[in-house]
Amino acid sequence: MSKKSSNYFNRELSWLAFNQRVLDEAANAERPLLTRLKFIAITGSNLDEFMMVRVGGLQGQPANAEPDPAGLTPAEQLARISEVAHALVATQYELLLKDLEPGLAEAGIRRRTCAELSPEQMLYIERLFDHEIYPVVTPMALEPDTDFPLLPGLTVNLLVRLAPDKKARTGERFAVVALPRSVPRFFTVPDTGRGYHYLLLEDIVAQFLPKLFAGETILDSAALRLTRNADLTLREDLAGDLLEDMKEILTERRQSDCIRLEVSANASAKLLTYLKGALDVADRDVYAVPGPLGLAAFFRIASTPNFPTLQEEEWPPQPPPALLPGEALFDAIARQDILLFHPYECFDPVVRLVTEAADDPNVLAIKQILYRASENSQIVAALARAAEHDKHVTVLVELKARFDEARNIGWAQSLERAGAQVIYGLRGLKVHAKACLVVRREATGLRRYVHFGTGNYNEKTARLYSDVSLLTCNEDFGADASALFNTITGYAQPTPYRKLEAAPLTLRDRLFELIQNETERSRQGQKSRIIVKLNSLVDVAMIDALYEASQAGVQVQLNIRGICCLRPGVPGLSENISVVSIIDRYLEHARILFFENGGEPLVFISSADWMPRNLDRRVELLTPVEEPAAIARLVHILETCLADTVQGRRLQADGTWERNAPAAKRKAVHAQELFYKQARDAARATSARQQEVVFEPVRPAKSDAQP
Repeated sequence: MSKKSSNYFNRELSWLAFNQRVLDEAANAERPLLTRLKFIAITGSNLDEFMMVRVGGLQGQPANAEPDPAGLTPAEQLARISEVAHALVATQYELLLKDLEPGLAEAGIRRRTCAELSPEQMLYIERLFDHEIYPVVTPMALEPDTDFPLLPGLTVNLLVRLAPDKKARTGERFAVVALPRSVPRFFTVPDTGRGYHYLLLEDIVAQFLPKLFAGETILDSAALRLTRNADLTLREDLAGDLLEDMKEILTERRQSDCIRLEVSANASAKLLTYLKGALDVADRDVYAVPGPLGLAAFFRIASTPNFPTLQEEEWPPQPPPALLPGEALFDAIARQDILLFHPYECFDPVVRLVTEAADDPNVLAIKQILYRASENSQIVAALARAAEHDKHVTVLVELKARFDEARNIGWAQSLERAGAQVIYGLRGLKVHAKACLVVRREATGLRRYVHFGTGNYNEKTARLYSDVSLLTCNEDFGADASALFNTITGYAQPTPYRKLEAAPLTLRDRLFELIQNETERSRQGQKSRIIVKLNSLVDVAMIDALYEASQAGVQVQLNIRGICCLRPGVPGLSENISVVSIIDRYLEHARILFFENGGEPLVFISSADWMPRNLDRRVELLTPVEEPAAIARLVHILETCLADTVQGRRLQADGTWERNAPAAKRKAVHAQELFYKQARDAARATSARQQEVVFEPVRPAKSDAQP
């Protein structure tokens, strides 16, 4: 490994380290049991996506591909990934089977097997199989010298080995039973008192396999789950109709190669040998697990009701103090810029911007970018309603938002039917910016109201992700938003913005300029500091710029949730750089940037992480925040995250992560809890002020006549 390559961590191994930090929360005995189970499910879901996208992409690279910035070839990366991922999976199941499930069973939530059921319970399960499962499932015989059936990825199935057919003089035969996604994975066991006992679908079907293979001798069976390559990209230079081509990509994804095989650890050698040959899977991509397959499914159990003591105390999103009760949102924004911190403050004002605009007769136009919307989106419904009310509605729906393509295609088509002007993304670029523009006629003329954010227009994830929103009617922002939409929806050539910076045009250069400004100030003996909060830091050029700043004496403080390829604390390279990661109940998703700027801080929110794809292949925004109170609040958020000594972990120069420890005699800092309490207290104080009653006596007016 060259000295240059030793300056960077490998992206994939850094991501696996992030997932390990999430798994550490499942091992955290201070958390309630169902919350710990939720973290197990999160790590399972994370690993599924990682395998589909990152491992699938690496497997598709040629053997002679260039090493990554850390000096690892694709083959070396795949070998290291397999080693780390197998260890992570082993830890997942050890936690689930030896720690969480015994604890949950003691508390009344128990996974059962058919062998543990009473005769009455077994009769109930048999009837359930006969009436609810048997009519739906279909066994498929696996004929020799034929392709393995196209089982959907990430679904649980059963492979069955049958005795030879003596009449046909054949050898052992195999069949697969695909478990349909239309049937629930978990079934409640009756008559268990106040507890919640459940069976897995695959265990029920395995129990009654003789009913599916009547007259046959079943030798053995095992559960299996395939992960298919989802790193299939559209050749947009060859694409015609983007909508139809994206539909083809979804079809190809369902038929792509198997890049991971999960199978029950009790699978016989014959079953495993058959599967590996039929699916052409290497040994390193086989994961034999001692428990239920597909741990992401356990979100369902983690949200089991009626067990509040096993779950975290709920933190309901609070109403923002900037909004007065009964006040129209447009009046509130006209009064002042509004900075929102979700989910501590509710996402409702962002939804209201669109819903009130849809029904306001003075609103002429709504323009919005949709990257990921929720399943039953109020925002999409409002956009459709606005179009039906003959308002001019323009929506850019990003069809290339991975794993949301099908939903976005549906939204795009429904909005078109309502009369909206729909743009299916941009050729060659993903549109990841978060922006909404409302044009309203008022007494003084047309006024533009704008929302910029760090998160998606998704009401569901807005309760789970930590993000920042800015609502403003500042004329410069309005003009920039109009220019942005004209550029991405038409043939208008990009023009310089008044305040915004946008990728892939000027954002990278502006970031370099901001970093270099701090570097030069430090060299001149001035105070300098950079604080950056991101999801991921991968881009080598940006990392090198931070290294240069560190060497010039700039204090660089990074709050990176996930992937970080920068190596901090290396003498002569990065001794002035620190990296903190927070894993907690909310997914840290906000991007906030601070530059000291000689005592006149420049503060921004952004949709972009510092990755090549965000800076060079996506439409992203960097939005300055200029109102003093909003700046102070964003700085407080940054500094609190860096100081977190409860959920914060600090990256070491060797790539390990260590818990932040509170200084001697200093109170522990729990950032997310502090943010919630501050939002709650601010909402209570606002409510108290509004409910104050002032007694004012009414006196008779003075009369000229004196008694």
